Amino acid sequence: MLESVLRVRVSAAQAHYGGGLVDGAFVLQLFGDAATELLIRHDGDEGLFLTYSEVMFRAPVYAGDFLEVRARLTEVGNTSRKMEFQAVKQITRPQESGLAPSAMDVLEEPILVAEAKGVCVVPKERQRRG
Repeated sequence: MLESVLRVRVSAAQAHYGGGLVDGAFVLQLFGDAATELLIRHDGDEGLFLTYSEVMFRAPVYAGDFLEVRARLTEVGNTSRKMEFQAVKQITRPQESGLAPSAMDVLEEPILVAEAKGVCVVPKERQRRG
């Protein structure tokens, strides 16, 4: 099935909590962006996000982290589109103290930070492909 991949650096503007911690809503926004790309590629329309389910936040996200978000179309109905999402952290700040504030580490094993399922809808009259 169709897949979308987004890679983003989390900016300091996204940090809402102490220590540069980013709220989970930011990751859901990225899932929404990936869903929009899937709908455009599949239907030629942005569609509408109907619901998230099974949302799990598994690891913290901080300002400066690099995330890779994957969305996969898993089922296509008349107007509904079921999807699965994953966000993994690829690059983050080192745990060691005393390093320059610009120091970053590429993770040998990416860290799963969130996953979810969702359903989007593309009204019949807006479907141009698929």
